[in-house]
Amino acid sequence: MRKNGFTLIELLVALAIFAIMAVASYRGLSVMLDARERLDLENRKWRGVALFFARLENDLGSVLDRPVRGSDDLVLPALSGKAAAVAQDEAQLAFTRSGYSAQSGVLSAPQRVGYRLRGETLELLSWPVLDQAPRSRPDAGQALQGVTRFELRYLDHNGGWQQQWPPVVPDAGLPAAVEVRIRLRSGEEVQRVFALS
Repeated sequence: MRKNGFTLIELLVALAIFAIMAVASYRGLSVMLDARERLDLENRKWRGVALFFARLENDLGSVLDRPVRGSDDLVLPALSGKAAAVAQDEAQLAFTRSGYSAQSGVLSAPQRVGYRLRGETLELLSWPVLDQAPRSRPDAGQALQGVTRFELRYLDHNGGWQQQWPPVVPDAGLPAAVEVRIRLRSGEEVQRVFALS
């Protein structure tokens, strides 16, 4: 009389099929989790870039043609730009902007802000006052990480691009536009042009 059940060969075949399915499922899940992690990193990177450019656009859209006195008592132009920031308190791009709106809808006092690249971090500088005392120091905050290059160009009113601002022309005022180009650590380059009012 034959008993109902599985033979040893049938059990081994079933175990082999389950093992193959488990390995395939694990690999598929691993690939899916890796893809999700890469997608999260890319989303964070591009969100940071978008926030940086939105902040810069807001700041440049509020530029005031108001020169300031530096901590060495020299008159600085309303907007100044150079290829590199050498000194501790220096910015590659520094300008005077109107104040931010308070909750009551009243604008605060004008501010002096700047941007510079330190290491692989773009920093936002803000000075406590427009006309600085001898030991005035800006507050530096992180604007964007993972940047290997930060380049600026300035459009003069004759349609020519300048590498620094103000150019050698006296009383140049504000540029017509500012071009900003950054290179990310991952190799991508992003370029934006901001028109100044």
